[in-house]
Amino acid sequence: MYNNILITNTESLPGYEIVEILGIARGSTVRARNVASDIFAGLKNIVGGEISEYTKLMADAREQALKRMTDDAARLGADAVVNVRFTTSAIMQGAAEILAYGTAVRLRKL
Repeated sequence: MYNNILITNTESLPGYEIVEILGIARGSTVRARNVASDIFAGLKNIVGGEISEYTKLMADAREQALKRMTDDAARLGADAVVNVRFTTSAIMQGAAEILAYGTAVRLRKL
């Protein structure tokens, strides 16, 4: 939960009724690899295994995209964002965009 906004990848929240749909909330970030990580990743590619620097880079990017999405939802006056999804796309070699999006809604507790 960010900004006191509930986040779910389902279309409803147990114990709540959706009373208003406010629109799409979205947040994105573009992240690039760095030279040090690329060198280490190249070595890992030879011996195999998880490239933890890239795993952390993507995890941080997802968190930032979620935060920006909830900031957008808060501007819309939302209590929650339902049907949350992530997508990623290559912007250029070595850089990727992470996009988090969902439906901003107002809720009533049952």
